[in-house]
Amino acid sequence: MLYRRLGRSGLQLSALSFGAWVTFGQQVDRSAARDMLALAHDRGVNFFDNAETYNNGVAEQVMGDVLADLRFPRDSYCVSSKVFFGAVKNPLPTQRGLSRKHVIEACHQALQRLRLEHLDLYFCHRPDPDTPIEETVAAMDTLIRQGKVLYWGTSEWSAPQIEEAHHIAKQGHFYAPVMEQPQYNLLHRERVEREYAPLYRHFGMGTTIWSPLASGLLSGKYNDGVPDDSRLAQPGYEWLREAVIGKGDERIAKVRRLQPIADELGVSLAQLAIAWCLVNPNVSTVMLGASRSEQLAQNLDAVDVLPRLQGEVLVAIEKAIS
Repeated sequence: MLYRRLGRSGLQLSALSFGAWVTFGQQVDRSAARDMLALAHDRGVNFFDNAETYNNGVAEQVMGDVLADLRFPRDSYCVSSKVFFGAVKNPLPTQRGLSRKHVIEACHQALQRLRLEHLDLYFCHRPDPDTPIEETVAAMDTLIRQGKVLYWGTSEWSAPQIEEAHHIAKQGHFYAPVMEQPQYNLLHRERVEREYAPLYRHFGMGTTIWSPLASGLLSGKYNDGVPDDSRLAQPGYEWLREAVIGKGDERIAKVRRLQPIADELGVSLAQLAIAWCLVNPNVSTVMLGASRSEQLAQNLDAVDVLPRLQGEVLVAIEKAIS
């Protein structure tokens, strides 16, 4: 496994990490989750991502139970949670958002579900227009000083919002955000490559990117429709299906043009897409999702594809998606 620093921090994360999202507690039961976490850890993965809202907290419960069962040394892995959407259906105003109350109480609840004493990474899952950024920064600072969180960051915040958080932290002598968790893949690049560019230079921000396969689109499995056992076919995720493949045939056409490049390299399309994300030096880790151990094992092999993505290969990839 390859390891990269989380921005300018001293924390080194595996270049490929493993996240729960929709699958844990829904597509993935405890037995399958145990097998995949064991496989990932055995392959050198040291970062497992989660959030309060994933299956309304069930994903964290499943991960917590499995980690307790596997008994990995606690200093051999990192776990994250994210706060904003809440962990219950139809949350009350105090059960969601980035107010001091919810940020701190959600952290305590996540620790209980994950059966941990601290979170290694804690993300503000989205910006909160109803809460001043200084209130959120101060709440995160409190959690870090209490030892309940080691590093905090944002997810899908705009560059100006992140810059404001840094300025507030500097003025108040608070701990500043260390990382951002944005979507990044061959079909979704603008924010990571352009909007956030000043953040890497000025603040040393790291990124833990999600959806390297564009919710499976870049694996090629949706080229001929949506399989019944796929994430996009799950009840309640019609919005995701519309976002991923409901934009006409242009995105599918780009995926089809990438297939010959993967074939020429002798790798899967998914491995090509994942490895491409790692070409960007500002990507600290690429978070993988999986519902089967075989799928996870194949995608973890993408780290071996990275050295082959240079020169003419990268030019061909750019041409295919242009």
